[in-house]
Amino acid sequence: MDGTMGLRGLLCMYVVPLLALQAMPAQGSPTSRPKGSEKRQAVNTAVDGVIIRNLKVNCKVTSRFAHCVITSQVVNSADEAKEVAFDVEIPKTAFISDFAITADGQAFVGDIKDKVTAWKQYRKAAISGENAGLVRASGRTMEQFTINLIVGPRSKATFRLTYEEVLKRKLTQYDLVIKVKPKQLVDHFEIDVDIFEPQGISKLDAQASFLPKQLATQIIKKSFSGKKGHVLFRPTVGQQQSCPTCSTSLLNGDFRVTYDVNRDKLCDLLVTNNHFAHFFAPQNLTNLNKNLVFVIDISTSMQGQKVQQTKEALLKILGDMRPGDYFDLVLFGSGVQSWKGSLVPASAANLQAARDFVQRFTLEGSTNLNGGLLQGIEILNKAQGSLPEVSNHASILIMLTDGEPTEGVTDRSQILKNVRNAVRGKFPLYNLGFGQNVDFNFLEVMSMENNGRAQRIYEDHDATQQLQGFYDQVATPLLVDVELQYPQDAVSALTQHRHKQYYEGSEIVVAGRVADHKLSSFKADVQAHGEGQEFKTTCLVDEEEMKKLLQERGHMLENHIERLWAYLTIQELLAKRMKLEGEEKANLTAKALQMSLAYQFVTPLTSMTIRGMEDEDGLKPIIDKPPEDSQPLEMLGHRKTFVLSASQPSPTRPSSNVMQLPSQVTGVDTDPHFIIHVPQKEDTLCFNINEEPGVVLSLVQDPDTGFSVNGQLIGNNARSPGQHEGTYFGRLGIANPATGFQLEVTPQNIMLNPRSGGPVFSWRDQALLRQDEVVVTINRKKSLVVSVEDRGTFEVVLHRVWKGSHQDFLGFYVLDSHQMSRRTHGLLGQFFHPFDYKVSDLHPGSDPTKTDATMVVKNHRLTVTRGSQKDYSKDPRHGAEVTCWFVHNNGAGLIDGIHTDYIVPDIF
Repeated sequence: MDGTMGLRGLLCMYVVPLLALQAMPAQGSPTSRPKGSEKRQAVNTAVDGVIIRNLKVNCKVTSRFAHCVITSQVVNSADEAKEVAFDVEIPKTAFISDFAITADGQAFVGDIKDKVTAWKQYRKAAISGENAGLVRASGRTMEQFTINLIVGPRSKATFRLTYEEVLKRKLTQYDLVIKVKPKQLVDHFEIDVDIFEPQGISKLDAQASFLPKQLATQIIKKSFSGKKGHVLFRPTVGQQQSCPTCSTSLLNGDFRVTYDVNRDKLCDLLVTNNHFAHFFAPQNLTNLNKNLVFVIDISTSMQGQKVQQTKEALLKILGDMRPGDYFDLVLFGSGVQSWKGSLVPASAANLQAARDFVQRFTLEGSTNLNGGLLQGIEILNKAQGSLPEVSNHASILIMLTDGEPTEGVTDRSQILKNVRNAVRGKFPLYNLGFGQNVDFNFLEVMSMENNGRAQRIYEDHDATQQLQGFYDQVATPLLVDVELQYPQDAVSALTQHRHKQYYEGSEIVVAGRVADHKLSSFKADVQAHGEGQEFKTTCLVDEEEMKKLLQERGHMLENHIERLWAYLTIQELLAKRMKLEGEEKANLTAKALQMSLAYQFVTPLTSMTIRGMEDEDGLKPIIDKPPEDSQPLEMLGHRKTFVLSASQPSPTRPSSNVMQLPSQVTGVDTDPHFIIHVPQKEDTLCFNINEEPGVVLSLVQDPDTGFSVNGQLIGNNARSPGQHEGTYFGRLGIANPATGFQLEVTPQNIMLNPRSGGPVFSWRDQALLRQDEVVVTINRKKSLVVSVEDRGTFEVVLHRVWKGSHQDFLGFYVLDSHQMSRRTHGLLGQFFHPFDYKVSDLHPGSDPTKTDATMVVKNHRLTVTRGSQKDYSKDPRHGAEVTCWFVHNNGAGLIDGIHTDYIVPDIF
């Protein structure tokens, strides 16, 4: 039976294969059964001659290190070339380590290089540190990998993607979640999870939310014994059907594998191939009481659902506090206020009073982040010095904010210094960034500097549960000041081995190298403070047990322990470099790059190129790791198609959706000529701005919303001596601060949110992007359109020029501006609303072929000349002639002030 797997879903560990083929049942299939048959009918899901033979996800987990391979085979049975897509999602925390395509017996394999070299070689320009490849941020925890491929007639192609990561223990278990959403019946679909844990597996479960309980019991195979566990999900086509005669699938939801390991021994120390991994998660410890201070942002930006969800979470958390805990609440807006100003016990009366306080508080003003944090830190410091009953408690500071510091101390480096000096390493600081408008890198650095971590809380219906879920992870401290020590002469290259606190349900993992011939002296000493006593233990290597493990798991165990160490080391180096500058940062970057290349990981410092593949422009695909804090981007129609050999014919391609543009618009183009359409006069005015290359000019500035467009000039490299220094716009910055949107446009690339490391697009892309209220349409090799909801629509036109003439440059046009505020300004923005002028006394000018006239505008009497300019908004190649009155001397008298008033320091 033929079958197609067009799996559109998430394979999380998350993993999510999403094969972008929508299969429909073939009419008159010989395998179909008569209506009413008791047996489920077979369905042929070939699409336009293309069949996906199989899609398999195989994950092997060895001592928490997960190695996952996604494989799919596509067959083109048609007599012409077809375009297919391989589309998968992998965890943001994972590193891609391999990708290959096999077609007609020939393999096309990925090469991992440093990012700069890859861009120089394959994109003709080095864009170090930016993401412009095939991987994009997707959702809260995922990255989406997509590649479109031309498959020749009567040919097949096999895709194989490998990624790796270390599973973290949270709330007493490791989770492997697979969101299944194929949207069609699949012939050979399989998820196979193999787990090997030397400590022994204590529990293993697998559930599918989309399957009836009885059916799930029948088709989900799960087993574990000793060190080994196995889960297999391989539904037949009949088991996927939503009814016996349906061609629709009931596979739509979460497939979840959860497991944990035995904790009967304090020591779990593995040593092999000169590398070790130490897993520390002791059980049966007495809970430590905690000193807990919440520092909450109550600025007006928290209004609406955010403050309501925050209050709901706080009320739930207060209900979960233990009688031995102490706590306080600090609120910051323009000012800072605390509920009590000192720690109080979590008695029933105090908890009820705190609930009343939470329900009553209101929002106020701006964001005094520095003041709120220092007040919370002072409460904890004061209690440790003056309240003996809390001195042995685990102190925790949790701060939540939805914005950036705007009141009091606002300089980020100064805030970091103030917080560091106040905490002095005594307790962890956890920062929660609510929504998309926070400077998450800033919060992350602050947490890392103070033994904590940062977490983003997404604006969504489940934000209350997100806040509660974070608190649950730190609600039960068991040890403080945990230090794992190893013989200095026996180990090197240790990962983090000092932790401020250890929480119930979590796990501390340390890895490193073991020197040659030092195995006999290798051990681990653990010291920490527990409830009422010191915690000490020594772990030794059980060499006989290690021999048995190697016999059972062989090379895979050796390989996974070493790669676990490499993965953790690279992740820590990438995190540390965030808070460094200069030579220190350069040294850490070099080390992380060297390890990324040595272990063939696609990290933010490396890229994977694929030999033997190219798109229709002769450019090769690049697989990049999106920056650590890149945000999800809704992409509707982004496409980059590659072929495996130049001889393959291209399939018919759908035409792109290009917005129809009005014939008369306001804009600026070429050298740079400003064109101002005045609809009430049915006329057009023009002027030039003559400035030096590098100067940035304000084109549009709306002070009511902050929306702005600025452009930077570039020069004419090819001009002859004595020739006029022509300048053109070579860089545009479009910003909408209300939503955190920034777009940098150059003739080479289009960069979304460049200052937070957002994705980069090429002018060879065809894409429709949406971020909140802003929609960006990239019309391949021509233009892009930016639409700001209920405000305005703007177009950027790309000009490619002949080699040997001046540089490529940009034009900028205003397609719709009637909703911009009346205070909008800038060289173009000041003309968005009606203004009046009169033209009289037409007479021959100094150029007898042109007419001069007198114009009265804005109380100025000017001499203007009738001429023409080109409007390229509708035809980017040839343009359209526009007749206009030309205002001389940099628009003097027409523009407000003088042209140098519009020079700004930066495009943002």
